[in-house]
Amino acid sequence: MMKKISTTGILLFVFLLVNHHVSNGCTNFLVTRGASADGSTMVTYAADSHTLYGELYFQPAQNHPAGAMRDIYEWDTGKFLGKIPQPAHTFSVVGNMNEFQLAISETTFGGREELGKQTGAIMDYGSLIYVALQRAKTAREAIDVMTKLVKEFGYYSSGESFSIADPNEVWIMD
Repeated sequence: MMKKISTTGILLFVFLLVNHHVSNGCTNFLVTRGASADGSTMVTYAADSHTLYGELYFQPAQNHPAGAMRDIYEWDTGKFLGKIPQPAHTFSVVGNMNEFQLAISETTFGGREELGKQTGAIMDYGSLIYVALQRAKTAREAIDVMTKLVKEFGYYSSGESFSIADPNEVWIMD
């Protein structure tokens, strides 16, 4: 038996075909305590890029001697960007959350081309996330750590929105 295809169905197919586009951004949902049924905060993270695949990273808590340095590599390419001083102690991190339930994710929005990959800058978006998770206990501390790192070492990525949550607060930082 043959089924007749409706004009509406054909128009919908053509509309979807013409309006299809590839997104290299990531998708996050942020939920505050007042918006969740049980008072929890939540941040989701979906890396929507077809070129980056999720991996679960583990960084144990560590004590560092005075003068210790951390190598910074561009998250997407592995290119060595420079070194930054290590604090005396760093926190344990699994994936995008640390031992204090601080979670950080990102969404790329591009931004102004002349502001991306600044000459001499070494802090890319991925390094900012994981260095902040190792050094901060709360969302507010993470924002402080990230802004200080960018101020001191420059920003080596395009525009990003960072979704930052702890058990009490949820923030978005561009």
